[in-house]
Amino acid sequence: MSEYSIGEALHKFLQRSHLKNGVRAIQIEEIWEKLMGKTIAQYTDKIQIVNQKLFITTSVGPLKNELMYQKNQIIERVNEAFGEKIISEVIIQ
Repeated sequence: MSEYSIGEALHKFLQRSHLKNGVRAIQIEEIWEKLMGKTIAQYTDKIQIVNQKLFITTSVGPLKNELMYQKNQIIERVNEAFGEKIISEVIIQ
């Protein structure tokens, strides 16, 4: 029997379970400010990942426009932060 650290065991468990998407949804909320900056994070009402789509909800019109232009950069930043391709599309609401 091979030995794993607790972190490695949890990582392997999450890779094989259906909980992985739920954990990523929580993680994206935690790192959103770091990825996009304090101002954008402050005016983002809701952010979630569903089926490789990142849904960003904001009631600020100019921010919606800015995020529309940054869709490709957002995809790159999020995927880079997680170390794998977890989103392929950004939807601004």
